[in-house]
Amino acid sequence: MIAILSPAKTLDFESPLPTKKYTVAQNIDKALPLIAGLKKMSPKKIGELMELSDNLSQLNHQRYQSFTENHDTKNARPAVFTFSGEVANGLDAGNFSAKEIDYAQKHLRILSGLYGLLKPLDLIQPYRLEMGTSWGPAKNKNLYAYWGNTISEQLNDDLGKSKTLINLASNEYFKAVNPKILNAEIISCNFKEKKGSDYKIVMVFAKKARGMMGNYIVKNQIDKSEDLKNFDLEGYAFNKKLSENNNWVFTRG
Repeated sequence: MIAILSPAKTLDFESPLPTKKYTVAQNIDKALPLIAGLKKMSPKKIGELMELSDNLSQLNHQRYQSFTENHDTKNARPAVFTFSGEVANGLDAGNFSAKEIDYAQKHLRILSGLYGLLKPLDLIQPYRLEMGTSWGPAKNKNLYAYWGNTISEQLNDDLGKSKTLINLASNEYFKAVNPKILNAEIISCNFKEKKGSDYKIVMVFAKKARGMMGNYIVKNQIDKSEDLKNFDLEGYAFNKKLSENNNWVFTRG
């Protein structure tokens, strides 16, 4: 069983690392044409493309100019300890034990607009490139077209004999996966809050809950999807009534 998560716009290159282990992303060669195209853009063009402030446009222009093919511990950090934001807060990978880091390396994957598919310990350099960006090198009109089936094929390789993929990613990122060629059952987890007489998705809470489910998988070394229904962190519980087929809903409140 493998669970997939979305990355984050914000990055942490400052906090201490809990391990010296790292790996190199499998799709570095496909990331380079993207960077080459971004290097040619002015800060203004980057800002327009990604709807960024002037400061963020300048920052990411500098990031692209500094990006190198070689990834090492001097210019990059393991992805799972670098992405910040609500998903990362819920995942809390910085507090994983050595054994849990090894388990995460086998059972968690992070989708990325630049790197495609990342293992937790894959090194990443500072960047910003959301999967939903309407741009791609050569004749590709967007990143979905650019990545094509690469991510799905890599997931098939990583799944091996396992036939279950747990989708904890946002819609924007999960669209980069092609279910038609994926050799696995896909179970999507959704998290909702009680609002009056109904349950609704509150995005800031849903993002953190996706990370918490990743944490739950790693901490409990879960390898059977049915065991996910026991997820009970921060008041969430499996809601059988709202769940349908492989769309599982967890609610609280």
